Amino acid sequence: MPLTPIAPASLTKIALGIDRPEDVVVAMDGRVFASDHQCAVAEIFADGTFKRLGPKGGAPNGLNMDREGRVLIANFGIYDKEEGPLQRFDPATGKHETLVAQVDGKRLTSANYPVMDRAGNIWCANSTHAETWPQALDGRTDGFIFVMRPNGATSIVAEGLKFPNGLALSADEQTLFCAQTSGADVMAFPVLPGATLGPGRRYGPVLGKLQQEVPPPPAAELGYTDGVGMDAEGNLWVCLPAANKVVAITPGLEVVTVIHDLSGEIVNHPTNITWGGADLKDLYIGSIRAGYVLKGRSPVAGQPHIHQ
Repeated sequence: MPLTPIAPASLTKIALGIDRPEDVVVAMDGRVFASDHQCAVAEIFADGTFKRLGPKGGAPNGLNMDREGRVLIANFGIYDKEEGPLQRFDPATGKHETLVAQVDGKRLTSANYPVMDRAGNIWCANSTHAETWPQALDGRTDGFIFVMRPNGATSIVAEGLKFPNGLALSADEQTLFCAQTSGADVMAFPVLPGATLGPGRRYGPVLGKLQQEVPPPPAAELGYTDGVGMDAEGNLWVCLPAANKVVAITPGLEVVTVIHDLSGEIVNHPTNITWGGADLKDLYIGSIRAGYVLKGRSPVAGQPHIHQ
């Protein structure tokens, strides 16, 4: 199926009043969960309302899920100068726990997005150790990717990254994709035996400009990359929040604009995209600015996560 553009007006606002819904995850049974700074995770119901679950703490950011239906939460502590661990919340029992707080002697301050592979490894980005947003996006290379293996062992598998953000695995799990926010690009890492990564390379072109450039570019041209998601046809969708845009990098490394809202009235700083529904064509879009989640229909089905 072609990657036909999605009109912003075709998207529906749900979960009105939610607090910074950075990401959404859809369970196998169709239940929908979103990030919310007032709780561990919020559940969004079919009528568009939502309910907060679990304790408030830190800044729940990227979400994913394991085979048991437990929500994996990357807690981005930089907002409140708190710790930024990888956590887990079980909607069935209400149990909320920290999985990883430090790796190889480095404290997690900004866990950003987790993804689990079929072997049970959890890959997660830690974006920065900066104390403020201006510092975080100044091009520093203090970000890294770490892995938590099924036996609980952890290690850093890639470092020297420019604010690593969203992650996605290829269908064959031979490649891990990572958005570099202050690099305005996406990196691709070969997945090696033992849940390690080989050297990364840029995947596709630079996706826009940065605010530090002179003269400063218009918002529509800003390329700060955030969440990424793979669809069933191998297109890697990339959110560009500062431009109110979502693009896709095709397997041929062409860039296609899928959504662009110049006004920002509907698609306001999109940060992550997630697919759900019986055909995996229900599209959910999170945001760092909007007090709602967007829902629509995708022209292409999403690549299923292990919990789907």
